[in-house]
Amino acid sequence: MREEFGDVYAGVLTRDHWLTVLGGTAQDALDRGVPAREVWWALCEDLQVPLARRHGRGLIDPRG
Repeated sequence: MREEFGDVYAGVLTRDHWLTVLGGTAQDALDRGVPAREVWWALCEDLQVPLARRHGRGLIDPRG
């Protein structure tokens, strides 16, 4: 999150951005035990993070 959004905004998104698909904020989902990867993908979809940046800088999709 910090790599993509920066320290401060990553915290804001985690606490305050409502993810309809997860029924709450990223923090709510994590607290309920939703895997971090699933939360990250939900954020990426919702915030339209390009596919090329969803795996980290310089990394590619391990699924092929």
